[in-house]
Amino acid sequence: MGFNEMTHAFIAAKYYVHMTEAFGERGKAAFIHGTQYYGSQRGRRMAQRAIRDGMELDYPTYLQYGEWVNTPEIIEEGIANRREPVAISPDYTLHIHCCPWHTQFKEMGLIEAGHDYCEHLDNSICRGFNPYITYLVPQTLHKSEYCIHCIKNAGIEAGKAYPKKQEYLKPFEYHCAHSYWSFSEVTEAIFGAEGREITAAVLADITEEYGKEMADTLMKYKDVNFNVCE
Repeated sequence: MGFNEMTHAFIAAKYYVHMTEAFGERGKAAFIHGTQYYGSQRGRRMAQRAIRDGMELDYPTYLQYGEWVNTPEIIEEGIANRREPVAISPDYTLHIHCCPWHTQFKEMGLIEAGHDYCEHLDNSICRGFNPYITYLVPQTLHKSEYCIHCIKNAGIEAGKAYPKKQEYLKPFEYHCAHSYWSFSEVTEAIFGAEGREITAAVLADITEEYGKEMADTLMKYKDVNFNVCE
């Protein structure tokens, strides 16, 4: 198995485990900050590409400039993202009934970690893209029957599709490396030498779970600037 959504969730989950075991509530706060930092970087890359293309930084553009789609293996397993629009205008509201990130966190017995991650991720991506778009996540699948995502005054037109631009999609190898290194940056900035120990522990977990080759692949991204698009 290569890099996919479940691998991506595993990396964040392991940071949560080591950070909270070492630092308790401070570790949880650092994990949430790391999630927001990671998400905002993704959003900034999306915005940079959109500006380069002469697009408005509105929610319809946000939908088109997302960097990933579900991988074939996750679709085949039947755990791909399943979204249900329940309101279009003025606020675009989605219920999410299935998600591979939820599946991975649940399989690891980390409900709180999954909730903290998903409560802060997508709204952080959107803030990175355009901080003036209001993106709310009042509940998550980890603690409720479904996730709720609500984008205020989204400008979505009923019946219109907003497909992602294929040329801007990134493989999950990239997304997993981005997750590992953004959490590493935050963890080490906050906790210093102890943070470096956490980063090393997460890498060891990845090696044990997925093998040395995949762990070594993540190391190749060490000097990538994830704040900017290529």
